[in-house]
Amino acid sequence: MDRYEVLLIAGRSGVGKSTVGWEVSVLLQAAGTAHCVIEGDLMDQIHPAPPDDPDRSAITERNLTAVWANYAALGQRRLIYTNTVSVLEGPMFRRVLGADVHIVPLLLTSDDATAHARLAVRETGSQWEAHVRRSDRMARLLEQHAPPGTVRVATDGRSVTDIAREVVAVTGWCGRE
Repeated sequence: MDRYEVLLIAGRSGVGKSTVGWEVSVLLQAAGTAHCVIEGDLMDQIHPAPPDDPDRSAITERNLTAVWANYAALGQRRLIYTNTVSVLEGPMFRRVLGADVHIVPLLLTSDDATAHARLAVRETGSQWEAHVRRSDRMARLLEQHAPPGTVRVATDGRSVTDIAREVVAVTGWCGRE
């Protein structure tokens, strides 16, 4: 393989991005397929936001650049990246990984009831209501603005393993070194 490949797993809060991303990694490991995983939510965890970067996009890109450089130096060519809006960030990935990167934009979907139930299990502190509101808003935004070619994978009523198998099939990475 002479170019980088990136699987962007996006979706509303509570849809299962991180869980599916880790399960995709397990399936790829079992197939002997080299890859790395970056949880995008960790790339902008700074408070307060830098004055010149209120939405934290610049620090996200700087951190992604640094982490990816380490993985690439070890010979990695495939990246799984999970983040709510990752499918909207293709230009950032082209800046960080190069213009010849092959991006697979994938949007996990669920209905409101499913996402709310999952968030109720995960968010047991003071931020549950805020997460629900943001999840609902982001579901609508992603549905409207996901770029052409974005693959949508429904998660309602499905096991994580079943979803991950579908995602791996979309990438075509399984068994390829």
